[in-house]
Amino acid sequence: MEPSFLKPSLGSRVFDLCNVMIMLVLSFAMLYPFINLLALSLNDGADAARGGIYLLPRQFSLDSYMLLFQNKRLLSGLGISILRVVVGTTTCVFMTGLLAYIVTIRGFSGRKMLRLLFLFTMYFGGGLIPTYMLMMKLGLINTFHVYWIPGLLNAYYMLIMASYMQNLPESLSESARIDGAGELLIYFRIIFPVSLPVFASIAVFSSVGHWNAWFDVILYNSNGHWDTLQVYLRRLLLEVEALQQVADQQLAYSKFRNISPLTLRAATSMVVTVPIIFVYPFFQKYFVGGITLGAVKG
Repeated sequence: MEPSFLKPSLGSRVFDLCNVMIMLVLSFAMLYPFINLLALSLNDGADAARGGIYLLPRQFSLDSYMLLFQNKRLLSGLGISILRVVVGTTTCVFMTGLLAYIVTIRGFSGRKMLRLLFLFTMYFGGGLIPTYMLMMKLGLINTFHVYWIPGLLNAYYMLIMASYMQNLPESLSESARIDGAGELLIYFRIIFPVSLPVFASIAVFSSVGHWNAWFDVILYNSNGHWDTLQVYLRRLLLEVEALQQVADQQLAYSKFRNISPLTLRAATSMVVTVPIIFVYPFFQKYFVGGITLGAVKG
């Protein structure tokens, strides 16, 4: 016979039911925008203009996706976007993490001044024109390097990493110094492994920022040789909207007769969002804390 104190009470059951209902409502509220965009992207453009599409497409059509993928420049832009995410995220996490470790070394007398110096850049910037002139003087205009070199060090990410590293046991680095390890060896062999959760979080933030970036591409890449996927999709969307508004270009607009800016915008959003959705689960496991338990040397 099961003890009575193990049986959930009526109040506990009602509480669990309310929690489940609230979680279901919140989950649907978060998933509905993506489901709605997917339904719009798979619907006929002329029919989608009538409205009333919520969860499922009313007239199934792949014309929006066919328009997106019919140009070979899309694959080129996709490759450049992936390369930017990989290079930009790797260098940003590595350099910013190293800076965060430097400002947390208690024996470094200039760590407070260095932190204040980078904190100053969060509130005061040089402006768009001076920044453009700096990129031009450095020879970064119309090059791939303009995508990742300006983002090597991020003050906000540095503060997050430094706050995490400050909570690590000081005995970790002290014992390594006693054994003769240098600061770089301590950073790579001790600090980095036990700080994987914060490094993974910053990697997600940085990769999403690089993946969605488009303004710096337009600003610094005037020749179009290093156009990313986002810029190409934006340009294609503007072309479709312009052709729809010009009444005397029916011949040019004929190939877009089953496509509307609404469905093309939805298809563009899905193409840009889906890669991030697939990448995020691989970093989610590192968000769990407690990885430093038992790491202190005895």
